[in-house]
Amino acid sequence: MIQVVPQQRIFLALQPVDFRRGIDGLCGICREVLCRDPFSGYLFLFTNRRRTGLKILAYDGGGFWLCYRRLSEGRLTWWPKGESESHERYLATFELQALLMNMDPSRWKHRNFKEVLQA
Repeated sequence: MIQVVPQQRIFLALQPVDFRRGIDGLCGICREVLCRDPFSGYLFLFTNRRRTGLKILAYDGGGFWLCYRRLSEGRLTWWPKGESESHERYLATFELQALLMNMDPSRWKHRNFKEVLQA
């Protein structure tokens, strides 16, 4: 099981990837595009071109986890745009929670998590 703690390093790949890629292909993107070690224990998030799903790649010391979330309707409401030289964006754990619920993490910057869910 993947455990996400507040100290967890989470990296979001800004450019979409081909979702036919599996663990090895996404590890290659981590190494070549993001310049990160896929064995680091960090979480790596990817989306497809249409933004209809998320893939999370994680290494837990014993093997890789590849989690796939496909939205049943619509597209992801939030995904940052690629900046000129950066291929990734760091996410906080509360931003990951928002993204997994297809919400905009930027709304959560100065609010309590429970308040946002009740609104």
